[in-house]
Amino acid sequence: MRLKRLSVLFSLILLTAVSCDSLVPYNSSPVVVTPLAPFVTDTPDGGIIDLPVQVGIGVKGSWYEIYFTDPFNPSAGKESGGPDRPLADAIDQARLTLDVAVYSLSLPSIRDALIRAYRRGVAVRVVMESDNLDWAAPQALVAAGIPVLGDRREGLMHDKFVVIDRSEVWTGSMNYTISGTYHDNNNLIHIRSTKVAEDYTKEFEEMFVDDHFGPDVVADTPNPRVVIDGTPVEIYFSPDDGVATHLLELLGDAEQSIYFMAFSFTSDDIGKLMRKKFLAGLDIAGVMEDEQVRSNIGTEYDSLLQSGIDVRLDGNLGQMHHKVIVIDRKIVITGSYNFSASAETRNDENLIVIYSPTIAEQYLAEFQRVFAESQPPE
Repeated sequence: MRLKRLSVLFSLILLTAVSCDSLVPYNSSPVVVTPLAPFVTDTPDGGIIDLPVQVGIGVKGSWYEIYFTDPFNPSAGKESGGPDRPLADAIDQARLTLDVAVYSLSLPSIRDALIRAYRRGVAVRVVMESDNLDWAAPQALVAAGIPVLGDRREGLMHDKFVVIDRSEVWTGSMNYTISGTYHDNNNLIHIRSTKVAEDYTKEFEEMFVDDHFGPDVVADTPNPRVVIDGTPVEIYFSPDDGVATHLLELLGDAEQSIYFMAFSFTSDDIGKLMRKKFLAGLDIAGVMEDEQVRSNIGTEYDSLLQSGIDVRLDGNLGQMHHKVIVIDRKIVITGSYNFSASAETRNDENLIVIYSPTIAEQYLAEFQRVFAESQPPE
């Protein structure tokens, strides 16, 4: 078994403001993921452009930016110049408000940018997972005067999002940690939309203002479906919105292919539907985090593998931390939501669905990078 880094979580909070359908034998001939064909952009900007990221991959469209970490980059060990840099730059541009919901924080770049914003008069508010509040970076925020609230409950405050000036949102699977940014596989998406920002602000204030976490909240998303420059986008929060039901609907409508990258995948319903779709002739392949597969009770890895699906264990010494599904090369599902019962019923999570072949192409390219570094089944 590969050795993994162990994250030290402190449980003592010192802050007053305050985690069988029938199977067929596995086919040892791996499913070949068809090389990506060029897509015609579905946005008015005529396409996307590459963004300069020293350690990582970035692209920009008319209303979004997408970043992927690159733990295999020879410069990743320097732990600078990654996707945290554009996020810190965006925080430096904030004029009025900054709302941050983050599971864990250790990045000096984000810590310092938040403190700079607070000192220049921006209203900065932070919600965190209580188990991680004693880390040095959150303590520095508190020392600077920034209000930081922990969830103080057994379930996790597992979100990773920032709302800037109530007009733009940064979200995805990336924790704001050195390991999450430089040693793990993660994604980060920046969305410029006041309606999407309204959704995330509402969710943030349920936690920060109303002190409602996990199952204590109700479905109240102002704009669950928006259209940004012609691209439909859906926003879901868990446990509020019954995310699993929406995921099953999307997967049930898949006609050609499903590719996924899953840190934790223990949902029987999602696994069963994927096996059903595979037996119906769809192209399905995935990569799962090795450590989670070996430690999780109820992982879907074995049943997917035995059904003939080409599902791999990741090849990264860090964590394969994505929570991504790409359907029919035109629908992207991403966010903080793992495919598990805890994500569905206990944790505070967010998930975004984007209907765009152009954006799907970027996540498929990331899937191919992760798949190429994965371990073939034993």
